[in-house]
Amino acid sequence: MPRLIGLIVMLGLSLGLMMEHPARAQPEPAPDRGRLLEYERVTAAGLPEQRLTIWLPPGYDGATRRYPVLYMHDGHNLFDVKHSNFNKIWAADAALLRAMATGRVAPHIIVGVWAPGTDRYRQYLPADIHQAAAPALRARMDAVAGGPIVSQAYLAWLAGPLKQWIDASFRTLPDRDHTAIAGSSMGGLMSCYAFLRRPDVYGRAACVSSHWPAIDPREVGRTTADGEAALARQWGDWFATGLGEPRGRRLWLDHGTETLDAFYAPYQAEVDARIAGAGWRKGSDWESKVYPGAEHEENAWAARLPEILEWLLRE
Repeated sequence: MPRLIGLIVMLGLSLGLMMEHPARAQPEPAPDRGRLLEYERVTAAGLPEQRLTIWLPPGYDGATRRYPVLYMHDGHNLFDVKHSNFNKIWAADAALLRAMATGRVAPHIIVGVWAPGTDRYRQYLPADIHQAAAPALRARMDAVAGGPIVSQAYLAWLAGPLKQWIDASFRTLPDRDHTAIAGSSMGGLMSCYAFLRRPDVYGRAACVSSHWPAIDPREVGRTTADGEAALARQWGDWFATGLGEPRGRRLWLDHGTETLDAFYAPYQAEVDARIAGAGWRKGSDWESKVYPGAEHEENAWAARLPEILEWLLRE
């Protein structure tokens, strides 16, 4: 009996100690938010050296499925603030995760193509617009570019060697309907250029806060008697002749109302009219939005990027 009482006492003490010092909970594993790959000093024919940041979505490494691809310009401003120009980023990975959480957007690979410093302008300005510009306007474009316009070579590399390497190196869905392109400002113009010139490659495009004036907006009016109206018509004609039928493609355009974006409304109105005139159905084939109070900067683009991706990439 004394031995039984001793065992009961010991058991009681053990239970008491367990109550005072419960088993330490194991930390929850960090959620999989995808991972980034960096590629520096990438050679591209006729262009400055390029650089890439590629985001692989959650589950990529443990899966066998294939993924759509979203190509984005200004890759240094997409993911990591330490690489950004202005200490702010699009947070493109977070935006895509939010879009995916709706259940209407499939996981995508994001290929961020960095801008090559001072060569950014001449790499992003659509060669068609430069060639068709009035002489005085073209001269101002040349002054900003500081060298020959190379957007034709950039598009040839994007749609050719770069895409071929991405499709060979990663599990992609390489067809047009699963290949999108996006950018802002001059990158918005470049995204439109890719969409119009290579409809066989890019089925979806987002042209965000596109810098339609192409130069300082205040200087456009000095190039001809009706400088702004003439340039707006040039953009409109470009869309009217190059857009073609939707055939399942999807196009997003937008702008804010502050800083540089405050100059874009007349150009956007002309472009919108010509897209509608080409038979594209707004809300289905294309979208054009105005964001009151939004400025021309990365935080504004980050704020609306989930909405953009939910519309653009929906299945």
